[in-house]
Amino acid sequence: MASVHESLYFNPMMTNGVVHANVFGIKDWVTPYKIAVLVLLNEMGRTGEGAVSLMERRRLNQLLLPLLQGPDITLSKLYKLIEESCPQLANSVQIRIKLMAEGELKDMEQFFDDLSDSFSGTEPEVHKTSVVGLFLRHMILAYSKLSFSQVFKLYTALQQYFQNGEKKTVEDADMELASREESERKMEKEELDVSIREEEVSCSGPLSQKQAEFFLSQQASLLKNDETKALTPASLQKELNNLLKFNPDFAEAHYLSYLNNLRVQDVFSSTHSLLHYFDRLILTGAESKSNGEEGYGRSLRYAALNLAALHCRFGHYQQAELALQEAIRIAQESNDHVCLQHCLSWLYVLGQKRSDSYVLLEHSVKKAVHFGLPYLASLGIQSLVQQRAFAGKTANKLMDALKDSDLLHWKHSLSELIDISIAQKTAIWRLYGRSTMALQQAQLLLSMNSLESVNAGVQQNNTESFAVALCHLAELHAEQGCFAAASEVLKHLKERFPPNSQHAQLWMLCDQKIQFDRAMNDGKYHLADSIVTGITALNSIEGVYRKAIVLQAQNQTSEAHKLLQKLLIHCQKIRNTEMVISVLLSVAELYWRSSSPTIALPVLLQALALSKEYRLQHLASETVLNLAFAQLILGIPEQALSLLHMAIEPILADGAVLDKGRAMFLVAKCQVASAASSEPLKKAEVLEAAIENLSEAKNYFAKVDCKEQIRDVVYFQARLYHTLGKTQERNRCAMLFRQLHQDLPFHGVPLINLL
Repeated sequence: MASVHESLYFNPMMTNGVVHANVFGIKDWVTPYKIAVLVLLNEMGRTGEGAVSLMERRRLNQLLLPLLQGPDITLSKLYKLIEESCPQLANSVQIRIKLMAEGELKDMEQFFDDLSDSFSGTEPEVHKTSVVGLFLRHMILAYSKLSFSQVFKLYTALQQYFQNGEKKTVEDADMELASREESERKMEKEELDVSIREEEVSCSGPLSQKQAEFFLSQQASLLKNDETKALTPASLQKELNNLLKFNPDFAEAHYLSYLNNLRVQDVFSSTHSLLHYFDRLILTGAESKSNGEEGYGRSLRYAALNLAALHCRFGHYQQAELALQEAIRIAQESNDHVCLQHCLSWLYVLGQKRSDSYVLLEHSVKKAVHFGLPYLASLGIQSLVQQRAFAGKTANKLMDALKDSDLLHWKHSLSELIDISIAQKTAIWRLYGRSTMALQQAQLLLSMNSLESVNAGVQQNNTESFAVALCHLAELHAEQGCFAAASEVLKHLKERFPPNSQHAQLWMLCDQKIQFDRAMNDGKYHLADSIVTGITALNSIEGVYRKAIVLQAQNQTSEAHKLLQKLLIHCQKIRNTEMVISVLLSVAELYWRSSSPTIALPVLLQALALSKEYRLQHLASETVLNLAFAQLILGIPEQALSLLHMAIEPILADGAVLDKGRAMFLVAKCQVASAASSEPLKKAEVLEAAIENLSEAKNYFAKVDCKEQIRDVVYFQARLYHTLGKTQERNRCAMLFRQLHQDLPFHGVPLINLL
C-alpha cells in the first residue's frame, strides 16, 4: 500500500515525482481508499429503507464520519468495519469494488459519472451542503481535474489496493482453518502485526489537509485527556516524521512532535520541535495575517515563554530564567499584558523557594483578575493555597480560598481546574493528618471524572490530578492494612498510566513506598534495602530517608546518624518541614538505641514545636508518642500516661493502623509501670485493662502483618498472665511467642517504633 501512495503522482502536491512545499494547496484528492468509501456511500443510497434495519443504518451513520475524516486504511479493515455495522451492505460493497477493479477503466469512469446523480431530482439522496455531500463534490471535482495518464495511474492503484485486500482476506480464511489452540496464539500475534502495518500504511503517503488536521487534533486531545488511547511515542513520532517529510512547514505537526517528546522526557528533541514550531509559524505568515505586523513579535515572545516553561519542566532553571527575561522584554515592548501575566506566573514558579515569593503570587492573581484571565487567576490561587499549607495556615482559611477558586471554575466551566482543586484538597487533608477527609475528597474526584466524558468516548480521567487522587487512595488503604484494595488501585493506575506515560512516576513512587513499608513491617530488611534504590531514583530525599531507616533497623547506628544529619541540613535549607520532623524523630530514636534518652528530649521538643507550628497533626501525634516513651524510660509513667490520653484520640480517629497499635502497646506499658506500687486488688484491675489494650494492639499489628511487634505483645501478655496466675492463657501466649521468635531475628530491646 505504501507503493500505491508513492506512485500517485497525479495528486496535486507532486509534479514529476517532486513534492511541493505547499503540500496542502488543495483540500482533497482521489485515492483508492476514497473510491471504496464512495462505493459505500453509493450503495447506502441505492439500498432501500426496508433492506437495512434502523439500528444498522444508525451504526453506518456513526461509522461514516471517522471514515471521511481519518487517514486511509486497508481494504480488509474497511470490509471488517462495514461488516460489523451491516453485513449485507459489506457484501454489496465488496462485489461492487471487485467488478470495478477486475473490469475496465471505463467502469471507474462510469462510476464517477453516476455520482452526480445523487444530487439530482426534487428530493436528492444527498444534500450538497451536508458532510457527505461536500465529500462527494470534492471527490468529483478532484477526479474531473485529472489528466488521462493520472486517471490510468489511479485505476492501476485501485487494482493493487483490491489485490492487497483480497490477499489479506485469503490469509484470514486460512488462519480460521487451523486448530483452535494454535489459532488463538497466532491470531494475537497476527492482529498485532496487522495493526502495526496498517498504521504504517495509513500515513506512509501524503495526507490531505483535512486528514492531517483531524489526525493532529485527535492525537493532541488524546495526549491531554487519555494518553493510553493515543499512539505510542515511537509510532506517533514516525507518523509525524512522515507527515513533515511531505510538508516541512506544517507548524502544528512540529508542536505535536514537541508534546510527544515531552512524554518520553527527551529534552533535545522537544526543544528542537518547539523552536521549529515557532519558526514555521512565522514563516507561514499565519500570525501576521491575523494580527498584522504584531503577529511576528507575538510569535517571538510566546516562543521565548514556552522555551522557559520547557527548561523549567526539565529543571534547567538558569536557562529558563534567561528565556523568561527575553519574553518579558519583548512583551513589554509590545505592551502585551496577557503575555506579561503568563511571565509573572512563571517568575513565581522559578522563585517559589524565596521567602517573598508569596508577594509576587498575590500580585499575579490580582492582575489576572483585572485582565479577565480566570485560568491564570485560579492557578495563582491554587499555588497560593499550596504555599500557605506548607506555611502552616489553618485548614478553614485554605478551604475558603479554594471555595473562591471553585466559583471561578464553575462560572467559566474550567473542568480541568476543578479536578486540580479537588486533588489539592485531598493532599492538604493528608498533609494535616486528616485521613478521613482526604479519602472523601479523593473519592469525590473519582466520581466526578467517571461521569464526564470527552469526544470519541474518551474518559477525562487520565490527567495528573486523577493520578494523584488514586495514589493517595492507595496509600490510605495501605495505611489501614487493606493491602488487597491498595493493590487493586495500583493495578488500575498501571493500566491507566503505562510506564512510558508522563504521570507514571507518581504511581511508581507510591508502589515502591508501600512495598518498602510492608517489607519493614515484616522484618525483611534486605528486601527493603533493595527497594530503596527504586525510591531514590524517583525521589532522592525520600530515598535517603528510607535508607537511613533501614540502617537504623539493622543496628548500623553510626552510618544512619551520619546520613540523617546530612539529610536534616539539606531539608532545612530547602524548607521541607515535613521531612525535617521525620528526620528529627529518627535521630531521637538513634539516641535511645545508644541508651541516651535524655539527649533525645530536646530533639523531640524541637520536632513537636515544628509540627504544632505547621499544624501537622499526624507528625505531632507521633512526636507525643515518642515523648511519652521517653518519659516511660526515665521512670515517670504517670506523666507519660496523661500525655498519651491527650494524643490518642487523633491517632485512633485518623492515624495509620501501625500507629494505633504502637499507641495501644505504649498505653499498656505505661499502665503496668504506673501500677507497680499499687494495692494488689487495684493492680490486678490495671493489669486486666493492660491485657485488653495489648489484645487491641495485637489486632492492629496483625492487620499490617507486623510479626516482630506481635512477638513483643504476646511476650508482654504472657508475663502479665503469669503475674495474674492465669496459667492456660500464659502458656498459649508463650507458645505463640516461641513460634514467632524462632521465625524472626531478634534486634535487641523493642523501642517506640517497634511497639
